[in-house]
Amino acid sequence: MPLPRIVRWLYRKKTVLYASLSALLIALLVIGSNYWIVHSTAAQLYSQVNQIPSGKVGLVLGASPTTRFGTTNLYFRYRMEAAAQLYKAGKINHLLLSGDNHQKGYDEPSEMKKYLIRLGVPAAAITLDYAGFRTLESVVRAKEVFGQTQLTIISQAFHNQRAVYLARQKGIKAIGFNARDVSGRYSLKTRFREVLAKFKAVLDVWVLRTQPRFLGESVALPS
Repeated sequence: MPLPRIVRWLYRKKTVLYASLSALLIALLVIGSNYWIVHSTAAQLYSQVNQIPSGKVGLVLGASPTTRFGTTNLYFRYRMEAAAQLYKAGKINHLLLSGDNHQKGYDEPSEMKKYLIRLGVPAAAITLDYAGFRTLESVVRAKEVFGQTQLTIISQAFHNQRAVYLARQKGIKAIGFNARDVSGRYSLKTRFREVLAKFKAVLDVWVLRTQPRFLGESVALPS
């Protein structure tokens, strides 16, 4: 027997209410996660070479050297320039380049190394991590595989916020050096994704307990 019209109406109203409350809760969690990460890492981020404390190892987070349109990826270029700047200023002694190399023909760490050598960083001061598929994996592997409990993380500010947060939650005394940012429409998609990535970072740490897909044998960095 068909439900009375008033019952169907109440059922639809209830469904809409639950959906609305769920969406509101998720939005609040996303906003709260972003606020937490941004403000809890503010004191650990630096944008001036003369202000950042010296450290042993700089962890450079990977990016593709080119965009999908074949043009230079400014995120990549500015990160490499920032890493070279820190090294030449004597603020770090060694660079750990962590990026994606999950398929044939795509090798972020090797491209990062080539670019840094062109900028004057010696090959002996560079170590590659080919399994930095995600930011979480890059920072955890820096500790578990490469033995680092103190790091200077090098990326754009919005990325450093998340990376430093993850590193500190994993027992790493991390600070971040902010590479030059990318402005305009070029960055809109990246910024939107970063809002969700910060929420995912909180879930990874406190709910999912996410671990790297690969660890492997320990690798000693030069002292």
